[in-house]
Amino acid sequence: MNERKTLTRGKVWCFAIGQLGWSILSALISSFLVSFYQPDPATQAAGQPIFIPQGLVIFGILTILGAITWFGRLFDAVTDPWIASMSDRHKGSNGRRIPFMKAAAIPFAVVTVLTFWSPIGKESWLNAGFLFLMLTLFYLFMTMYCTPYNALIPELGSDQKTRMSISTTISFTFIAGMALAYMAPMIWGMLEGPLSSRVAAIRVTFTAMSVIGLVCLFVPVFTIRETDYVHATPSQSPAMKSLSATFRNKDFRIFVASDIVYFLGITMFQNAMLYFVTSLLKLEESWSTAYFVGMTALSVLFYPLVSKLTPKYGKKKLIIIAFGIFTVAFAYTASLGALLPVDPVIQGFILCVLAAPAMAIFGILPQAVVADIAQCDEIETKENRSGMFYAARTFSMKMGQAVAMLLVTSLGVIGQEMGTGYRLIAIVAACACVLGAILFMKYNEKRVYEKILRD
Repeated sequence: MNERKTLTRGKVWCFAIGQLGWSILSALISSFLVSFYQPDPATQAAGQPIFIPQGLVIFGILTILGAITWFGRLFDAVTDPWIASMSDRHKGSNGRRIPFMKAAAIPFAVVTVLTFWSPIGKESWLNAGFLFLMLTLFYLFMTMYCTPYNALIPELGSDQKTRMSISTTISFTFIAGMALAYMAPMIWGMLEGPLSSRVAAIRVTFTAMSVIGLVCLFVPVFTIRETDYVHATPSQSPAMKSLSATFRNKDFRIFVASDIVYFLGITMFQNAMLYFVTSLLKLEESWSTAYFVGMTALSVLFYPLVSKLTPKYGKKKLIIIAFGIFTVAFAYTASLGALLPVDPVIQGFILCVLAAPAMAIFGILPQAVVADIAQCDEIETKENRSGMFYAARTFSMKMGQAVAMLLVTSLGVIGQEMGTGYRLIAIVAACACVLGAILFMKYNEKRVYEKILRD
């Protein structure tokens, strides 16, 4: 067997560009799907048509969009262990992970665009059926790319220094991708005039961004030869047996429980961000771009501090602090607008400052925590199941997001003219972060570190 190479800084960035690609694509869905298909009065006044039936039409408590996104996320969660198991057990000559990423890249980008391409130009159940199909395919191909991609993190980073370098770099490209996606309202605003259509402007914008995302998805596929850096033995365990073994790890169960409520809170916040701007602050939707890009830029400034503090205080303490920061930021969001005696534009920038440190911490550390747990588990069980650990982590993300989409779409229709539902969304998100902090306090970071260091 050839000697395993050490990942260079340049290769770390090549790997991280893949994160930039799928961050752009996922952010287009997570940030704009709700406002596109369930527009508030301000967005409708700006020219956004209605494509699918509106209101709480399912059992009087759920919207069509909420039900579709909820099912999509559940389907996504079910496919995670399946894809992870196939990746863990793959015996191809080009490695276990890269072949899956290569196969998924093009369909991942294509269905992202088609998700916003309703076949009927007015409200129709056919559009709802089309959205159901496209969103289901979107989550399938995202899983095919992201689960193997995340599994490479502990495999490419064989020591704490390299792992932190990978985690820091991919967290930067992740928020950079989100920031780029959140520039969409500003771009489609400039295109509305020449194209004489808001919907056409949105679709052209999303198509261009998806092409950029596709190019980024291919960068690690064609620049990193997996077998030069990873000499892992394929797992022999079937999917369900491997998943069961993964969840027998107590520290991982604690992490997943905390992660679910984290993604519940942050997804609610992200999906309602455009509403916070238009309905609570009463500003043009292009301000959402300024705020999100500003929030992202500020969070990047905290990256060096997070990297410096992590070896001294550990990942656990910083993540708990980040939960507390998000709790304050989301509670503040609930009071935006007329409830505060401050200019609305300034209120938005205050939110950016409040949320930025927590964005930096959650951008870097959770992936590194999973890598630590996966390495510790491999030492104890003598079996490499990195793919399943990251699939299970992705499962927690998707479960939190599934519930969040139900809550956002259902709460959002309450008192739309007054913004009551949007304030409730922010309050629920704050409560989720409090619960996340309480759960994560039970994580035994000391035991995991000691096991890794003794190996």
